[in-house]
Amino acid sequence: MTETTSLTWDETVAVFERRGLPESSYENLYDETYDLRPGPLVIRGALDLGAEDWTQDTGVVVDGDLTVEGNLLTVDDGCPALIVLGDLKAADVYLEGDVKLLVLGSVTVEGAFIGNMTEKLVMIQGDLKAAVTVLSSEFEPDLIGGTLHGPVLAPAYLDLAQDVDPAALLVPEVLRAEGDDDSGDLRCFDAPRVHGGRLLARIEEGLPVVLG
Repeated sequence: MTETTSLTWDETVAVFERRGLPESSYENLYDETYDLRPGPLVIRGALDLGAEDWTQDTGVVVDGDLTVEGNLLTVDDGCPALIVLGDLKAADVYLEGDVKLLVLGSVTVEGAFIGNMTEKLVMIQGDLKAAVTVLSSEFEPDLIGGTLHGPVLAPAYLDLAQDVDPAALLVPEVLRAEGDDDSGDLRCFDAPRVHGGRLLARIEEGLPVVLG
């Protein structure tokens, strides 16, 4: 079992300062208690940040690298924050709702990095590397301190949007068919041709969403 230590807010800030996490990253976190878990930490399978067995505290601080061998996801409002004081790696990443994700290093995603909706705090001090980044409903990371690697599928009003063909990047099962609307559980996705409900379902089932 992973060793955990419950920290007060002042103790949590002391860890951030010791590791060099900028105050601008964590100043908007809740002033409450956080779980500290030593890194490098490997999660054997998927990690749902809203799962009851993940933490009962306001958030989790991983003091080092975090590798999620499955998918990292959250769709719940009020889910615990995740602060990684190292690099973060995952198969796919799906962020929705009131997510708070701070990464001191870089984020590497084998498949898709997906963000939907606007109530979030996502700050990556290093690079974001993904086979494809899918952004929807005004979601953009608050900070990518390094370089964004890989194609970006996003509505034209977002600064990170690129002129790419969704069918060349994503499996056909997650693309909208003619006539699809919100009654088909699009989850308000406005990334070009992406069916949000089917995309999330495949993420939850651990099925591939990226071609190849």
